[in-house]
Amino acid sequence: MPPLSLSFERAFAPLEAAVAAGRIPGGVLGLIEADGSKQVRHIGKAQTVPTERAMTEHTWFDLASLTKVLFTTPRILALADAGTIDLDAPLTTILPDLRHYKADAWERQVTFRQCLGHQTPFPAVEPIYTYGRDPDLLRTFILQREWRAGPAVYSDINFILLGFVLERLNKKWIRALDAGLGFAWSANPQDAAATEDCYWRHRVLVGEVHDDNCSALEGAGHAGLFGTVHSVLDHARGLLDGNGASPQAIALMREPIHGNRTHGWEKSYTGWSGGDLCSPQTIGHTGFTGTGLWVDFAAGRAWTLLTNRVHPTRHFDSGIVALRRAVGDAINGN
Repeated sequence: MPPLSLSFERAFAPLEAAVAAGRIPGGVLGLIEADGSKQVRHIGKAQTVPTERAMTEHTWFDLASLTKVLFTTPRILALADAGTIDLDAPLTTILPDLRHYKADAWERQVTFRQCLGHQTPFPAVEPIYTYGRDPDLLRTFILQREWRAGPAVYSDINFILLGFVLERLNKKWIRALDAGLGFAWSANPQDAAATEDCYWRHRVLVGEVHDDNCSALEGAGHAGLFGTVHSVLDHARGLLDGNGASPQAIALMREPIHGNRTHGWEKSYTGWSGGDLCSPQTIGHTGFTGTGLWVDFAAGRAWTLLTNRVHPTRHFDSGIVALRRAVGDAINGN
């Protein structure tokens, strides 16, 4: 492997400091160029309780909301490419049973594009898992519930519904679908970064999904994907070199729907997770477990920061927001 660049070493320093300070158990930082050249470095522990395991560059991570951009978004856009769906048509063209007891319900007017860009009235957070553990019944509950409407915010409900679209068209649940090259819906606990010591599942989660709603649904479109730094970087390279999706789909991933929200992704802006020194042609996304991916089309590079910042608990200030920005600025600084 060629020596690490000075900018990459600078970018690794904030992660190193976070681990040394005990704010994050461990992490992996990766950078890839459009030509496929990679730089990867890891540090810390993949698990600290009830046993300790070292982090490696081959550790599998629960990617959390990166599922939205690595799995659900490209598949929805591929359906649009094929003419199977019209992005500006309502979800009811595939999900006719969505609030079907009330023909004029606002939920029945929500479109695929609005869900991709989080431009719907769905609430930001909803503890769906507290309504039971029957995944079939929970899907019906989501489809038939009279949701409280509010201003457009980032909401997992948008991508849960897009996941239902994929399930309905494929006639199988998401966990039965191909997760994509280098990805999976679970991981061997010996190879995975641990997440939370879960109160309601009564165990430390390792190799199984952390997201509560995804767990109860036994797979969903907003979370649940597992991968390594290499699988995430290889996916990003496919966007940079144009081999990972159609030109139309990649253009939509970069095209704002409203404000900084594109089709599935977020576009760079002052104060965002990727730092302030990346180009305006950068898109990115983060995951609750401590993951993130940023793709700078102008610079021809992408970087991912994968951590287990919720291990053993989410109820702790890990400093992940500042860490992500510091890493991005170091990578993109002179």
